[in-house]
Amino acid sequence: MIESAAGALTRRIMGVETEYGISCTLPEGGRMIPDELARQMFRPVVEEHASSNIFTSSAARLYLDVGSHPEWATAECRSITQLLNHERAGDRAIDELAVRVERELGPGARVYVFKNNVDSIGNSYGCHENYLVRRELSLKKLGLALVPFLITRQLIAGAGKIYRPFPGSPSERYGTGFCVSQRADHVWEGVSSATTRSRPMINTRDEPHADSERFRRLHVIVGDSSMAEPTFALKIGSVLLVLEMIEAGFPLPEVELANDISAIRDIARDTRGRTEIPLTDGGTITALELQERYCSAAEKWLEIRDPAEGGTPPEELTRIVDLWRRMLTALDSGDFRAVDTEIDWVIKHKLISRYRERLGIELGDPKLAQIDLTYHDIRPGRGLYSTLVDRGLIARWTTDDAIAAAVGTPPQDTRAALRGRFLDHARTVGAPVTVDWMRLRVNRPEPQVVQLGDPFAATDPRVDELIAYMDAHATDYRPTP
Repeated sequence: MIESAAGALTRRIMGVETEYGISCTLPEGGRMIPDELARQMFRPVVEEHASSNIFTSSAARLYLDVGSHPEWATAECRSITQLLNHERAGDRAIDELAVRVERELGPGARVYVFKNNVDSIGNSYGCHENYLVRRELSLKKLGLALVPFLITRQLIAGAGKIYRPFPGSPSERYGTGFCVSQRADHVWEGVSSATTRSRPMINTRDEPHADSERFRRLHVIVGDSSMAEPTFALKIGSVLLVLEMIEAGFPLPEVELANDISAIRDIARDTRGRTEIPLTDGGTITALELQERYCSAAEKWLEIRDPAEGGTPPEELTRIVDLWRRMLTALDSGDFRAVDTEIDWVIKHKLISRYRERLGIELGDPKLAQIDLTYHDIRPGRGLYSTLVDRGLIARWTTDDAIAAAVGTPPQDTRAALRGRFLDHARTVGAPVTVDWMRLRVNRPEPQVVQLGDPFAATDPRVDELIAYMDAHATDYRPTP
């Protein structure tokens, strides 16, 4: 029986963690190694905060991850467009660090920040999605319903790349070709508690960053970083709808793939979604057919969905499903003109194909590899993505003004508003504080701690008391003459 579609079923907290690749060229052909570049990028952060792991005024987390990857984890968001704005604010924050290094190094130095998922020697770095779900929803149920969807989601929201096999890699048998996904070759399990040793599609580590009796965090680590805003919206929005249907008990495809890892890698190399995927019951299904079933379910779900106050507006979810449907129609027909300004891998495939024909070169040519990489350069006015947007060849979903507002302002309808307000006040009076996703702590003169277990709560009198405590002791924080 389908549960009521109101209330908690359509209330969702979401967040995205994005790791960036970095590179630096120096005058006269020199280069700076990523380790050194990362340290120089984060030097002003460390000088100000005595740490390379901080929370910003927008309540996001900015830090230097292992492997010399700058990372931006958005604040808690309630809607798809809100999340998109705060994810793009991360691009601006990281690029600002890169621009500062260029100024320090002088004329001729170029610092590049790439929002992609694979470097030139095959190392992978991630874009992780976080969705708050109810504690009573079992991970087994989530996994059974979500893994087949996530394996095939790359068809509608992949970043795309030219694949060149590395000797000894499991995917060496495919040879050079175009992949719809960058992460497909770098996951090893469907559901697991690991993150790096054997990357799963869904990470089960029980770290809700919220009241653990009420909530759990669904941590999806199989998705590609998105450049095109509509791709990002579809990537997040499709999962949002599938989660709502799972929680409501709405009918969804009941399939179990015989080999998740083989399937995700085979699908990545099929730009029409026609690959037959073996099922555990002995049958087969194509990736396109499976996505069609999920999309059809989402269309029916929207007809009965009763939205809660806040969250993603119904008209925005209608846009999501419209793009989803148009993408599936394009896959079926082979005519991608209806989506070739909205879906990253389609945009990139079209671009690479045109250059390949114009130059008369093979897919493995370094010129095409450079085009592939330059698409992910986040610098406005320099990156290929930015150039295509300016020419009207990539569609927008949000606005520059909305992104600019998200750079310094947290979402006002989640716990992030409390964190941002607390941090701003602490910096104003110079109070020594410690902050994480759930806790706000004034360190002296006597430690005062507030734990925020409800990520939906944007107001809390206890935080008002913390701020009053900082004000009362403002003179204690002034430097001694």
